[in-house]
Amino acid sequence: MAVGRITKRVVDATGPGNRDRFVWDSELSGFGLKVTPRGRKTYIVQFRVGGRRGTTRRVSLGAHGKLTPEKARAEAKRILGEAAAGRDPVEIRKSEIAGRLSLADAMKRFFEEHVEPRRKARTAAEYRRAAGLHIYPALGSKRLGEISRTDVSRLHYAMRDKPYQANRTLALLSSFFNWAERHGLRPDGSNPCRHVEKYAERKRERFLSEEEIQRLGDVLAAMEDESRITPWIAAAVRLLLFTGARMSEILTLRWNEVALDNGLLRLPDSKTGAKTIYLPPPAIGVLDTLPRIDGNPYVICGAKPGSHLVNLEKPWRRIRTAAGLDDVRLHDLRHTFASVAARNGLSLPVIGALLGHSQPATTARYAHLSADPLREAAGRIADEIADKLRNSN
Repeated sequence: MAVGRITKRVVDATGPGNRDRFVWDSELSGFGLKVTPRGRKTYIVQFRVGGRRGTTRRVSLGAHGKLTPEKARAEAKRILGEAAAGRDPVEIRKSEIAGRLSLADAMKRFFEEHVEPRRKARTAAEYRRAAGLHIYPALGSKRLGEISRTDVSRLHYAMRDKPYQANRTLALLSSFFNWAERHGLRPDGSNPCRHVEKYAERKRERFLSEEEIQRLGDVLAAMEDESRITPWIAAAVRLLLFTGARMSEILTLRWNEVALDNGLLRLPDSKTGAKTIYLPPPAIGVLDTLPRIDGNPYVICGAKPGSHLVNLEKPWRRIRTAAGLDDVRLHDLRHTFASVAARNGLSLPVIGALLGHSQPATTARYAHLSADPLREAAGRIADEIADKLRNSN
């Protein structure tokens, strides 16, 4: 190992040996020249990351001929300065290289390596759909390292008429950029979604009144009798109302998950994991009279042999129109179940348990409804007291 100021004359004069030879610069500690047994000459820089006991790294700056000693020395100074400031030039360099990836290419890795192994298939499909509809058209061709907060803000602003979707898209992007940082595809702390303010969202609260529930029941019975809907479509709608279950839980329900004797549905998986749904007598009646098809394990049978019903939205649009409920979504049947429970005095924890909520805050939307029985009771008490006050005069 030789030591001296690395100049073109020194580089040209240094020949190969039986193994790699190194010449270290006498003025810039860590800057050097490596010469292989075949005579290839490469400028290098060596430094330590993490203090005296940290990891020693060696980085190739470039081959002699493509790089002059002066340019190699300048690059070595820059890298040594990064290391002295506590930053890892190797990781920075990886990020710079990775930053040349397009967002679309990097996001495909994100889906394959992170989303699909850790999220439910339906959630992963929703994420992919959001990326295809909103993210790829706006940002997909941009280099990952060049995407700024301005780019993200513009995309979010362009979706301002759809605040819920805009916020979900922002959350997906933020998760993606956090993943990119963890994998060295962007520098730490560079998530461009930070400080992009979400839009206010109005939680939709649509519950069926007693009269609307009756209209819906009449329409279901009439359409089923006239064979305008199948027994399984009618059963699906009734079960959504009677159990408060999510639509996916009813549509994918299998007979081996139904325990009529115990009045239970034992779902091995749901949005919040394994779940037990308690069947009230009307729901048991629906399941008890529902036709079963040999070879089909599903409760709600679809048109394809051996499969479950896939699309309940299309027949639901016909049902709700006939019932004069054009603004009611299938998910509002779940809200209706919860609202009836709240108006009958059930506590929020009980309602949350029936619905399978994992967070108490999700059930809190029914808090004002659960207060109705208390208001009625307070009113009756106050009326009685008022009567006595009047009679005492």
